[in-house]
Amino acid sequence: MLGRMKALPTLLATLDRAAASRTHLAPLVLRLGLGAVFLAHSYAKLFVFTLPGTIAFFQANGLPGWTVYPVLAAELTGGLCLMFGVWVRLAALALVPVMLGALVPHASNGWMFSNPGGGWEYVALLIVALVAQLLLGPGRAKA
Repeated sequence: MLGRMKALPTLLATLDRAAASRTHLAPLVLRLGLGAVFLAHSYAKLFVFTLPGTIAFFQANGLPGWTVYPVLAAELTGGLCLMFGVWVRLAALALVPVMLGALVPHASNGWMFSNPGGGWEYVALLIVALVAQLLLGPGRAKA
């Protein structure tokens, strides 16, 4: 055990050197992750919950049913823009109000997303990540 503890600083230094030389990839990794999340959410609205089910969910949480359509369009278009690196800052900015709206059904459920009904921590994290993407831009696609 003591031998492993002595090796930890060397391991951490190696990890730091390897990661520090690749910081230019951070915006790319972030936008691919965010794009996948928003594409998955748009897919779920269409094919898992279905549009009528999503409309009912929105209405049950005090949102007008018609807002499903612009939300779905923003998630699908924004997710594609993020994945392909096109209009990344605009896509990130456009998705922030969508996520602020997503706070509505989750805000009263507490912080933890594992709470019944899902808390607001995941939504808050996505808002922070979108703001970071807005500030970072698309990044480079090549190492």
